[in-house]
Amino acid sequence: MSVELTAIYAPKTDELFAAESKISLLTNTDYDWTGAHTVKVWKISTSEMNDYSRNRAKGQSEVASVSRYGELIDLNAQTEEMTLKKDRSFIFNIDKLDMDETAQQLAAETALARQLREVVIPEVDKYTYGVMAAGAGRTVVGETTTPANIYSLILDGSEFLDDNEVPETERVLVVVPSTYTMLKQSDIFDKTDVGAEMRARGVVARLDGMNVIKIPSSRTPANFGFMIAHPSATTAPVKLEDYGMHENTPLSSGTIVTGRICYDAFVLDNKKKGIYVYKTK
Repeated sequence: MSVELTAIYAPKTDELFAAESKISLLTNTDYDWTGAHTVKVWKISTSEMNDYSRNRAKGQSEVASVSRYGELIDLNAQTEEMTLKKDRSFIFNIDKLDMDETAQQLAAETALARQLREVVIPEVDKYTYGVMAAGAGRTVVGETTTPANIYSLILDGSEFLDDNEVPETERVLVVVPSTYTMLKQSDIFDKTDVGAEMRARGVVARLDGMNVIKIPSSRTPANFGFMIAHPSATTAPVKLEDYGMHENTPLSSGTIVTGRICYDAFVLDNKKKGIYVYKTK
């Protein structure tokens, strides 16, 4: 007998991802992957501004274009392809005697929740943060962060986003625990209450209008100090989550739990300047 947990366990799965992962705060799911494994995004070029050619004299030879608006050019239309690469799975068995002798502590639902919390979610997080860091519009490798310099370094990142006209709303500051400790020790840190709802989603503070989230250093690239990101820069689709519980199969005397998740993360080329990463030497 096989029981699909996709529908039965879906609400609890969503709750786990919301509680254990903060990825949804700094990425988007703007593109429709239904019926597709690859999505193409159009990148359209723009035209430069020109001085309008007014009051031309008859027979002006220096006029290079018949258009008074400037040289007539075609806009360049290119596509950026996003193909899902991560198709991951797991399988484990829960023996009937083991479940009986552990007072149901090995029940399939409990074991699946543990697998998601301790294995699946950390993997998705680490991969996504790695993609974002690798595709950032700017990566700075500098001095070790301290309570004295951390705020100035963060302001440099905000300035980069400002200069590239990244929206000021919805920016997220991602820090590891050591960086967060330095922030708390600095005089400028904003200790404003972020509210129960945002705190439940993982927001620990606000700084210069940015939500601050704290993530384990084990889920970030090496020498990670902090990252400022706008959700428009990265799309992180999860195309498939499929969890199953299989009982009384010829393979074991017990319950076999299987899982599959197809996901990926992509930094959009025309939005990459919405990500700033600071690493220490």
